[in-house]
Amino acid sequence: MSWYVVLVLLVALERVAELVVSLRNARWSFAQGGVESGRGHYPFMVALHTGLLAGCLAEAAHRPFVPWLGWTMFAVVLLSQGLRWWCIAVLGHQWNTRVIVVPGLRLVAGGPYRWLRHPNYVAVIAEGIALPLVHTAWVTATVFTVLNIPLLAVRIRTEEAALNSALLK
Repeated sequence: MSWYVVLVLLVALERVAELVVSLRNARWSFAQGGVESGRGHYPFMVALHTGLLAGCLAEAAHRPFVPWLGWTMFAVVLLSQGLRWWCIAVLGHQWNTRVIVVPGLRLVAGGPYRWLRHPNYVAVIAEGIALPLVHTAWVTATVFTVLNIPLLAVRIRTEEAALNSALLK
């Protein structure tokens, strides 16, 4: 189990890295006239993602490691991290954990955005299921997924409205 604790802590450190990038990008966006939308759902998003990490640790302490499931889900976790950072790299200064849109910028259509409108949320969904299941924490995976569905619905509606009002198509 100790290697799983290290994995969850590494994911937590990855989240800190995301926040550092997000803060830098928010400063850039606001300096360019960026407008923030959807502040109301952001605290819930932070709490849910923090709860995912805590739930993984709490539940996995009472669950066995099942190799066929654990290693498969570990691969999904790694792939989701790769997709997330691909999104961050392609969006550059426009990527943020908050919804901040700079009016007049063009919609990014490269990288994974060539095929999907919101590929970062594919990474979020995959990781939210896979990270707990690395150590058979199925309750955490289920609770996160069920709570994440309405959150993503609000988040995507918020992003779409902000993008439609501010970006050039």
